[in-house]
Amino acid sequence: MKNKTAIILCGGKGSRLGSLGKKIPKTLVKVQNKEILWYLISFLKSSGFNNIVLPLGYKGNQIKIFLKRYNNFGINIQAVNTGINSNIGYRISKITDYLKEKNFLLLNGDAIFNFNLRHIFESHCKNRSAITFLSGEVTYPYGSIGLRNNKIIDFSRNLVFDKLSIKGNRKYIAYNYTGISMINTEILKKYKKSFIKTNNFEQVFYPKVIKKYKTKLFKINGFWHSIDNIKDIEVIDKKSKKNNKYLKLKKLKVLLNKKLI
Repeated sequence: MKNKTAIILCGGKGSRLGSLGKKIPKTLVKVQNKEILWYLISFLKSSGFNNIVLPLGYKGNQIKIFLKRYNNFGINIQAVNTGINSNIGYRISKITDYLKEKNFLLLNGDAIFNFNLRHIFESHCKNRSAITFLSGEVTYPYGSIGLRNNKIIDFSRNLVFDKLSIKGNRKYIAYNYTGISMINTEILKKYKKSFIKTNNFEQVFYPKVIKKYKTKLFKINGFWHSIDNIKDIEVIDKKSKKNNKYLKLKKLKVLLNKKLI
């Protein structure tokens, strides 16, 4: 597979980041002295993605300056102005002409991760799925009372889970969505008119495709953490140091710098 394209959604305002979100785009927030976007582009490049499209919006010029500083990371990066206050559906519709391959990767610009993305993308293409959704673990920040055989056995905070059982429907299980999916380009363009005016792109587009086409869920084995607010920046540091199952961020940063992954 010669060319692989990824779209990084990075046009929104980081309103939950407080004063920090008023100064810079959310995707330029630094974690261990590197921008989230630095991790994303570096990792995508190491995974064989040589064409990246950035639908720009809020403070998009800062992202252009960032790209220039790193000389576009030595790959083809197309930064497209899609409007400061545009909804997500409109942003995606504006960059569909940049999608030349049969399949592409779509991801939010507010997460750092490390897993075998190359293998998952190749599996998606081989299986000819319309969409492959990626699911990962997430931390539940509130207090939880643990039971076993209807007996309370503990009280915990910050439990890590990957799926939920839904009240009133024991047969239904909901898996956490990472905001990363692999999509068939033709199908995206087919439904373009249906999501162009909505900010709920996922809730409009995904259900339509699920009902009509073959889709797949892939549970990632590795590190993934979404950064939604200031506290998440602190949590990701602790998470990467505490869990030996995951490659530590410091080591990941070194590897990406040396292009060893």
